[in-house]
Amino acid sequence: MGKVTGFMEFERIEEGYQAVATRVKNYKEFVIGLDAEQAKIQGARCMDCGTPFCNSGCPVNNIIPDFNDLVFQGDWKQAIEVLHSTNNFPEFTGRICPAPCEAACTLNVNDEAVGIKSIEHAIIDRAWAEGWVQPQPAAVQTGKKVAVVGSGPAGMAAAQQLARAGHAVTLLEKNDRVGGLLRYGIPDFKMEKSHIDRRMAQLQAEGVTVRTGVLVGEWPQDSKVTNWAKESITAKQLQKDFDAVLLTGGSEQSRDLPVPGRELDGIHFAMEFLPQQNKLNAGDKVPGQLRADGKHVIVIGGGDTGSDCVGTSNRHGAASVTQFEVMPQPPEVEDRPLTWPYWPLKMRTSSSHEEGCVREFAVSTKSFAGEKGKVKSLTTVEVEMKEGKLVEVAGTEKTYQADLVLLAMGFVHPVASVLDAFGVAKDARANAKASTEGQGAYATNVAKVFAAGDMRRGQSLVVWAIREGRQAAHAVDAFLMGQSDLPR
Repeated sequence: MGKVTGFMEFERIEEGYQAVATRVKNYKEFVIGLDAEQAKIQGARCMDCGTPFCNSGCPVNNIIPDFNDLVFQGDWKQAIEVLHSTNNFPEFTGRICPAPCEAACTLNVNDEAVGIKSIEHAIIDRAWAEGWVQPQPAAVQTGKKVAVVGSGPAGMAAAQQLARAGHAVTLLEKNDRVGGLLRYGIPDFKMEKSHIDRRMAQLQAEGVTVRTGVLVGEWPQDSKVTNWAKESITAKQLQKDFDAVLLTGGSEQSRDLPVPGRELDGIHFAMEFLPQQNKLNAGDKVPGQLRADGKHVIVIGGGDTGSDCVGTSNRHGAASVTQFEVMPQPPEVEDRPLTWPYWPLKMRTSSSHEEGCVREFAVSTKSFAGEKGKVKSLTTVEVEMKEGKLVEVAGTEKTYQADLVLLAMGFVHPVASVLDAFGVAKDARANAKASTEGQGAYATNVAKVFAAGDMRRGQSLVVWAIREGRQAAHAVDAFLMGQSDLPR
């Protein structure tokens, strides 16, 4: 490495944030990225550790020590080449990935990890600014046609890889804009949608045909999942028109909370609430938008989706925001000797929490109560772990005022109608059943139909979606051509 003793000389530098009072007034990104000198110092902290656990900690296996060193050396153009060799969309991961690579950093054993995510963010933003990100159309066309169903990060990554292999790729999206849950799940203040738009322009320049507002199969009438399709196409038609079909839709079926009072107005899934605000930010009209203005908001679920609801509610001007988590409060500092290099259990406070939120741990919602059909309160009980199960603690019931309740307890599986339309076999969790290794990787039980991303593995991270999209593209290419030169 360029600075062998850098990890002993320099401290970790965190990316900055705009002040809370400023950022909650709009939906723009507010992270202040590293400048060139700060990124160089962060790159210098990389240890030349010999066995870079960060590489395996990263689901796309980014070649992290190499691009850290290149940034330290000032060779930013080569740094983006190295980064793009494993990751199609580092502007997505550099903004919203939780950075399991940093948890696996060797320096993290007894110090602060190298700021890998902030370096990645700096590299790709500079690459776009310098004009280094250009279309890479295939030199030769294969004559093979592939349909990719679902335009989230898995679908986008697969479509780009397959187009670069020379296939005629059509990317299908049921909603009115491309991006899947990146577009209508992640709030704009975490990732502005211009990042998706310019990547889609690149994909189209590489030959990808994009069709939005197209539903594959029949949609369940009672579904609460966002669906702005204006036309539909049958699975049978896709199988007839294309040489291969790759299913890359998201795990969009939200986990429900079937307790007394659930039917009251004002209780909604997070994924009813969040997409509406993103659509409004895009300039569309949203009649009857779910709003938190002046309301006492309860968010049930302590993960990232719940945090996104917190940040959006504060921007609406909620009177109060409270977030429930059923699990006990984790420790402030992880047990590194026990967990490293794996993802540790520790207390995580997001930027949305810092904007204003009361967090309650080890509580379970028992019931909702209302007036004239509208929710007004809910009752909780404390829970504790006994013999591996959460059990209620007697005498700990508590009532909270609630004008808007957002259910953010995760996602259970993809919308079943898409898989059913093709006759794809499902695993025990109702995801598409397909292996990831060996002959027939990512192939379903249906001839020439493949599955990847959330559609196959269930709810997961953007970085896992990109990995599976890339690997599935390799599998589809090998299926069509007998072998593949695409990276896996």
